[in-house]
Amino acid sequence: MYRVLTYGAALAALTLPGIAHAEIPPAVRAMLDAAIATGDRAKIATVFEIAEATYPGEKDELSALHDAFLDQTKRSASLAAKKKEARIRSASLIDMWSGEGQIGALRETGNSESLGLTAGVKMQRTGIDWRHKLHFLFDYQSTNGETTREQYLASYEPQYQLKGELFFIFGLAQFESDQFQGYDSRYSVSGGAGYRIVDSDDLQLSVQAGPAWRRTDFTDGDEESVLTGLAALNMDWKINDRVTLKQDADAYLRSENTTLSSTTSLEAALGGALSARASYAVEYATAPPDGSVTTDTLTRFTLVYGF
Repeated sequence: MYRVLTYGAALAALTLPGIAHAEIPPAVRAMLDAAIATGDRAKIATVFEIAEATYPGEKDELSALHDAFLDQTKRSASLAAKKKEARIRSASLIDMWSGEGQIGALRETGNSESLGLTAGVKMQRTGIDWRHKLHFLFDYQSTNGETTREQYLASYEPQYQLKGELFFIFGLAQFESDQFQGYDSRYSVSGGAGYRIVDSDDLQLSVQAGPAWRRTDFTDGDEESVLTGLAALNMDWKINDRVTLKQDADAYLRSENTTLSSTTSLEAALGGALSARASYAVEYATAPPDGSVTTDTLTRFTLVYGF
């Protein structure tokens, strides 16, 4: 919000009674404007402090100007927040979604080794108290006319933000299919609590855990329904304006068979809404179906379009 205000706007906002407006030198005005244009709260405070020390005769006026500027900024931020809340409350269920679509090539090692195609969509809608996440992923490979991989994943996760806290409550419904890992379909339903360890513009880091129910239809005709525990970690780190590192990991924990999955990706902006991504995924099962190995790895190279 600092960026939209100038020295002139701040001076115009200074209408406190009883304050005499001394003539502030043009050089100081330019310095204040330059600081305010950066939008850096600490830098703005430092420049005002230097100006007061350099021109002690105008200290009271500069201090009052700074206070009026901060007050005007708070009022502008409050008004913007109210407008945003009103826009969210009036939006329909199909409005205010953002996300990304990706398509590219993949290389697999483990149960099979080959090249193929991958495509996926991630979407998110953030409201006042609720955050909704949708994820769809499809991998397909064919070698000499024979399908060697056909994996599907679809998930929906609603999160409810507790008032004034970094804690949230979540639910998760997920469907998976991967015959080359030994199952035709696997359904997972879970819920629990999460905590946002860091929630800033450059870094988001959260953990979550709770009970889960999973039903698996294996390729050999067997079925399994179990209660288990889910633990997950999600991280998005914007290293700079062009490069982002992401880490998503989850574990379904039980004594008979624990499954772990982890995806690490590095994304570089190419321009506009387009970026390039390289990711490395690992899936591990302590007791996989007969004929399957314990660890699958998958490397994807994709183009990503944000919307």
